[in-house]
Amino acid sequence: MVGEILQLGLGTITGMGHREVRFRTPRPDPGVVGLRTADDVFLFAAQVPDIGSARTAIDALAELADRADTDTLLRHRRRCGGSGEWTGVEVSASFLGRRNFNRYDAEDAVGRALARKLGVGYHSRRGDAPPPPGHSAWRLSLDGTHATLMLRIFERPLHRRAYKSRTIPGTLHPPVAAAMARLADIRPGHAVLDPCCGAGTLLLEGRRLHPQARFQGFDLNPDAIGAARANAAGLSDVAIEAADAGDMPVGDASIDRVLCNPPWGTQVAPGGLLGRRPSRWWSELRRVLTPDGSAVLLLPDTGDLTTAIQHRLIPVHVQQLRLSGLQSYIVRLTPRPHQPQPVFPRRRPTADQPVSMSPEAPLRRQSGSRRRR
Repeated sequence: MVGEILQLGLGTITGMGHREVRFRTPRPDPGVVGLRTADDVFLFAAQVPDIGSARTAIDALAELADRADTDTLLRHRRRCGGSGEWTGVEVSASFLGRRNFNRYDAEDAVGRALARKLGVGYHSRRGDAPPPPGHSAWRLSLDGTHATLMLRIFERPLHRRAYKSRTIPGTLHPPVAAAMARLADIRPGHAVLDPCCGAGTLLLEGRRLHPQARFQGFDLNPDAIGAARANAAGLSDVAIEAADAGDMPVGDASIDRVLCNPPWGTQVAPGGLLGRRPSRWWSELRRVLTPDGSAVLLLPDTGDLTTAIQHRLIPVHVQQLRLSGLQSYIVRLTPRPHQPQPVFPRRRPTADQPVSMSPEAPLRRQSGSRRRR
């Protein structure tokens, strides 16, 4: 996400914390709601020292509402493309460490104070009922040092994509898919393939960033194919087909970029040829990539990279992340050119016939020469 903020020129990074990146922008910019690698974007409202773990200190959080400059926040939200009026309040809280109160206690302390200040209604998250449409969403975080209040720019979180009308089990989180698409360095005219496309999230995030490339997805699951086609409806440059990732119906060296979250059994079990012989994944991946192509994959661990290297696929980028509470890795691999074995002359060289040896070639001790007869 830091790279995307800097590349788009949205502002200066001022800090990084638990699951958050803080940046300062010279003026409110609608571009902040175009961040694809962010779960959500908020405007900073107010900050006070963390209240600690005592339940009796919970009322002190109401000071955040007093400190918030709500007129300026409303103006900034409107300039970023959000609503220009207050119609209600809801608060979502999170905190680090053990506390003698729960998140709902903290939310209610801040939310009721905000509602009184703005003269609007407050919707508590203690029940299962969703907030009424148009309610302003506020975020409260307690990290052990500060209690920070923020205002969401849009009514719905950024990670809820408009294109995602259908989903299936194991569907990739869109901001993660966007980060993988950015890492792939897709260029105009590239052929981009997801051999296990699921609901098509990686393909559609890639197309959103690089609309001049061509995108193709395979899957064996009819539900996945139906979901991907529904999500890609109306896009002529995104093709979804039924095919086995262990025997892809594409030519050798025909794919410039592969984006994939392979089914290694953590959420979705592998099927078809990969279910019987997982190593086929690496041989097929190596076969379809162009010599200057690359693959960006989401893997549950780095153990299979040994197999990838054996298939002449070299990891050039490995990034660790936590996804759905599990440790995972985003890996970028590029093909290693085939290196022919060095050829040695059968005859013993003369003084005017120098022999060039590869530094990787083993040195062999020659036995004594035979006397010619």
